[in-house]
Amino acid sequence: MSGSRLHNPFEDIPSQQRQAAPFSAHDDPFEDANGSPQLFSPDNYGPPGQASSSRDPKHGYALDPFFDDDDEYGPSQSSAYLPAQPSTSDLNASSGYRDRNRRDASEPLAASGAVPAGFSGPDDMDKAYGGKAYGGGGGADPFEDEDGPSAYSFSNPQSGPYARTQKGSRWSRFREDHLTDVDWTLGLNKLLGRKSKFDGVPRELALNDPEANHVKGFENNSVSTGHYGPITFLPKFLYSEFSRSANLFFLFTACIQQVPNVSPTGRYTTIVPLAVVLIASAVKEIREDYKRHASDRSLNNNPSEVLVNQQFEQRPWRRIRVGDIVRLAANAFIPADMVLLTSSEPDGLAYIETANLDGETNLKIKQAHPATASLTNPHAASMLRGHLLSEAPNDSLYTYDGTFHLSSSMPGAAPTKIPVGPNQMLLRGAQLRNTEWVYGVVVNAGHETKLMRNATDAPIKRTAVERQVNMQILYLFILLLVLSLISTVGNSIRTWIYDANTWYLELSVNAPNRAQQFVENILTSIILYNNLIPISLIMTIEVVKFWQASLINSDLDMYYAPTDTPALCRTSSLVEELGQIAYIFSDKTGTLTRNEMEFQECSIFGTMYAQVVDDAKREQGQKTFDVLRERAMEENEEGAVIREFLALLSVCHTVIPEVKDGKVVYQASSPDEAALVAGAEMLGYRFHTRKPKSVFVEVHGRSLEYEILNVCEFNSTRKRMSTVVRCPDGRIKLFTKGADTVIYERLAQNQSFSEPTLVHLEDYATEGLRTLCLACRDISEEEYDKWSAMYDAAASQLSGRADALDRAAEVIEQNLQLLGATAIEDKLQEGVPDTIHTLQQAGIKIWVLTGDRQETAINIGLSCRLISESMNLVFVNTESQTETSELLNKRLFAIKNQRMGGDVEELALIIDGRSLTFALEKECSGVFLELAVMCKAVICCRVSPLQKALVVKLVKRSTKAPLLAIGDGANDVSMIQAAHVGVGISGVEGLQAARSADVAISQFRFLRKLLLVHGSWSYQRLSKLILYSFYKNITFAMTLFWYSWFNDFSGQIAFEGWTMTFFNVIFTILPPLVIGVFDQFVSARMLDRYPQLYQLGQKNHFFAPIRFFYWVTNAIYHSIILFAFSALAFRMDLIQANGQNSGLWVWGTTLYLAVLLTVLGKAALISDVWTKYTLAAIPGSFLFTMLALPLYAFVAPFIRLSRPYRGIIPRLWGDAIFYFCVFLFPVVCLLRDYVWKYYVRTYNPSDYHIVQEIQKFNMSDYRPRQEQFQKAIKKVRATQRMRRQRGFAFSQTETNNQEQARLIRAYDTSQARPSGY
Repeated sequence: MSGSRLHNPFEDIPSQQRQAAPFSAHDDPFEDANGSPQLFSPDNYGPPGQASSSRDPKHGYALDPFFDDDDEYGPSQSSAYLPAQPSTSDLNASSGYRDRNRRDASEPLAASGAVPAGFSGPDDMDKAYGGKAYGGGGGADPFEDEDGPSAYSFSNPQSGPYARTQKGSRWSRFREDHLTDVDWTLGLNKLLGRKSKFDGVPRELALNDPEANHVKGFENNSVSTGHYGPITFLPKFLYSEFSRSANLFFLFTACIQQVPNVSPTGRYTTIVPLAVVLIASAVKEIREDYKRHASDRSLNNNPSEVLVNQQFEQRPWRRIRVGDIVRLAANAFIPADMVLLTSSEPDGLAYIETANLDGETNLKIKQAHPATASLTNPHAASMLRGHLLSEAPNDSLYTYDGTFHLSSSMPGAAPTKIPVGPNQMLLRGAQLRNTEWVYGVVVNAGHETKLMRNATDAPIKRTAVERQVNMQILYLFILLLVLSLISTVGNSIRTWIYDANTWYLELSVNAPNRAQQFVENILTSIILYNNLIPISLIMTIEVVKFWQASLINSDLDMYYAPTDTPALCRTSSLVEELGQIAYIFSDKTGTLTRNEMEFQECSIFGTMYAQVVDDAKREQGQKTFDVLRERAMEENEEGAVIREFLALLSVCHTVIPEVKDGKVVYQASSPDEAALVAGAEMLGYRFHTRKPKSVFVEVHGRSLEYEILNVCEFNSTRKRMSTVVRCPDGRIKLFTKGADTVIYERLAQNQSFSEPTLVHLEDYATEGLRTLCLACRDISEEEYDKWSAMYDAAASQLSGRADALDRAAEVIEQNLQLLGATAIEDKLQEGVPDTIHTLQQAGIKIWVLTGDRQETAINIGLSCRLISESMNLVFVNTESQTETSELLNKRLFAIKNQRMGGDVEELALIIDGRSLTFALEKECSGVFLELAVMCKAVICCRVSPLQKALVVKLVKRSTKAPLLAIGDGANDVSMIQAAHVGVGISGVEGLQAARSADVAISQFRFLRKLLLVHGSWSYQRLSKLILYSFYKNITFAMTLFWYSWFNDFSGQIAFEGWTMTFFNVIFTILPPLVIGVFDQFVSARMLDRYPQLYQLGQKNHFFAPIRFFYWVTNAIYHSIILFAFSALAFRMDLIQANGQNSGLWVWGTTLYLAVLLTVLGKAALISDVWTKYTLAAIPGSFLFTMLALPLYAFVAPFIRLSRPYRGIIPRLWGDAIFYFCVFLFPVVCLLRDYVWKYYVRTYNPSDYHIVQEIQKFNMSDYRPRQEQFQKAIKKVRATQRMRRQRGFAFSQTETNNQEQARLIRAYDTSQARPSGY
């Protein structure tokens, strides 16, 4: 153990004071002052009879980091430092022994060594002492009572309750090393909804005893976000597929085809295509789920360091177990829920970024308990013995309750109890920041972590179009039943009435009874007309969606080069939903912003300064930072103010400087703080060292020391932070920074530049910059002495300390002298403002759900154009259910009255997390939703991950409009999964939202093209594909229905059986595919230029129910024309040249090809873009059919697949009437469609028709430009709004227990820190 970190808890007692020496491999932490080794020293193993030196009672034990002031055994006892206690681990591998076999040791145990009561040594020790264990017979525990064994009862690993073979089988070791992320239930537990045996049960973790924890069966640390497992795939997939009406119908049809003498088309014409469709869908699902599991494997194989045998061993995340001690390095993501033991920082402090969990940008400060903070090397950590009693796994991110029970080294001593809480809890998904390393003990792993318990199971999502298709298939099924019933009734009438007149046909011989015949006729008719529902539709949709997803993946406009990250559509089944989004729920941190603060501008002495001078502000006197540096050197009033301004920036903060590679790096709990200090460095005031009572700033090569006397901390009530310092010249000054509203209230009279500074603040806030106001004052020695006594008295109060400190600060924070203001840019991701503005123009409402504070969220809302200057902000900040209900009703009533009066003002709703909790209750949710829907923008602040999901689900339940959720962190996963479409921001290492999202993009701005272009295209293409597929099949099937009227409803088919199947799965398969993949009703440029076109999808323009019935009517019309004309052409039958009749199959095949050419012509008529693929699909399909059908007709009779086509080729393809019918009838059918299309486009065009004309003729856009007018009114509205509600930006950590003061007092950056190894 490092001597620099190991301190003596009794150092105030001179008689016991001693110095800790660094450990070596043989060091004994219990060695006394005379150098005599204690019991567990490796040097104490001597031959029997050789006594070691006795322990001198005058001397204390080794330094004890677990000393407890309340220890009943007095200060001379150590509490937990038992280096080699043989608990349930093998003694050879324990911490304090030499790594060799004790049988071969040359230094046997000393005869006179005393052992703890109850210790039963290992077998070889028993043999060495005649089979008798230490401490009494058989190793019994003399302190055991009726409540169980004492805290200091130790057992042999071979005989304890957790006895286990150390080595294990080869299979066990292989499974532990390589198969820890395999679900050995194969997904069955998840399918059956079985809960973990640890649900609701507190857990007891053995420290440094992996075998004991392993026996208890704690969960492993691997996670899975996939939909399927090896066992669950088949039931889940089949349930998913047969929840689609079409597949269920075809399964029913395939079953009844197996009934003898029922099917007119054969037994396999349905089941074979259905099997092909299901196999294709299964391959797609397996492919997509494999990608999810691959992402999970990548996450589960992230490296980590686990303490094994007194050293840290690198292991993947999946091999981390509950009870393991893990070392994390700087910037590492936390792999499991852990209790912090120690860190590289003073007093066990650690900085944690939880943006992945709660969206908050400021860093959280965690601190190890003092009892474990000194365990700063693996050797010391491995000596930890006892157990940790931890709460049951739960989903609360902000609470934790546990207790360490650390074993004492004294015989019979009670364990030392150390409570741990949220301040020691490191949650999975958070990231270690500004801290070299930490140690933590794992308490929850895998799916039991708080993060994973906040996540919901990945749902199988269905789109609105898909649900509508199911309804339309139901309509067609009803139509099929009606047609079947008509045909069956017609056949029954024909049979029962007229059979007597056709006795010569002997139809009544062996005929079934009438009931059986009726049922068989219905089944025959269902099979006959089953082509009403296209069997290829589902497979075609799946293939088209896959290709549309591939187009998204390969779009170079959505490729982000800096991180080499393309867009990734992980779930292709939702692509058309991207074209109908009505609401977007967005995270803020990392999604809209980069969480990178940059010191951009400032105002000092009434003059604006900036890194780059804006042309519009040059006239207002804005200067560059170079001018600022020059003026800081001047010996005048302005120069003095500038120097005070920069000194304040470099002194009044809680930043910790670190030197890395010769460069100072600033650690800060707030990114604003770091940006301000970096800004001061840029301007010549370089903060480089912090000590417990002073800071050092380098100015022009000279290091100046500022003594920190007192710190008045920041909180949301004060909205300011103050530091009392003694300057290098000996003067005492008060430096204050905070919101302009609170600083201006405390300024002295006659401030010469307060008004210009206020104007500059309003300009900065209008631009969305994060603003702070800076002021100072001189304090006399007498005034400081009086105030310091008041401050110390307030700080020493046991109750009401925070309020007393605030009152003390209020006394001295008066009569301030204004110095100026700062403007920090929370850098937005590139293109965010334009993207949000464009999406709002497209009719999409955007809600921002963030864990950040309200003022920060409002400023970001302004800078990203979510909130406009003209909007009226509606605030909901309440403390109770009743207050929330009353305020929501009051606001809603006022807005309704306002709109009834004709005043339609744009609104933005701002609500905090506490109020949202009440608003989501059943009593308030309806009113809250009604109010929120009336607003153009909604910002929910300080919300938890669960609240994000609840907000999405509330809107989802109350509206049919598709919702999209976008985020980048683990805290967004539940929201992403709750929405209809989830989009994750990828490309930043460790961010987990993209793993659970349906689509992953690397920048928020790519959402614009994803929705406006790919979404609109996908929705329009699939709508056209589905309606066209219905059309062609209805046209085809209805010709059979009309024919049934001419064959006495006998069930006779007009087309050959397999040719009927080929119609869907071969001859007309390409046109829907090409339309679905390549058709563009408007180009990408026009869709981006006119975002209002997106509303076509929101209104379901292309797939409205009326359009479905229009296509059905059109199909019936075409079927009537085709059947009627062909019947007329063949009414007297056609006599061949050889004198034979042409027969049924000649007429049927002619009608078949006429139908085929008609539906192909319809595909040509509705195609908006013609490509080489369109030519191959539409004319190419007809040419292929004209070649393939004769070939089939020639081959099929020879292989006995089709007798009807015997000898049909010369009778058909050699007759002129055949060509006349095939080419003329489609023209007659499509003439009406062409005339209607011309009429609509000429006299009643839609918006997209006009845009198509603009695109075709490359016309200029003559819309009036209002940019100059908008700029003119922008500033007026901004100033008015900012005066009503002026925000400020300061994301400092909020505490009420002197946390900031204690933090800066703890650091001495001039001292070296431990390495953790």
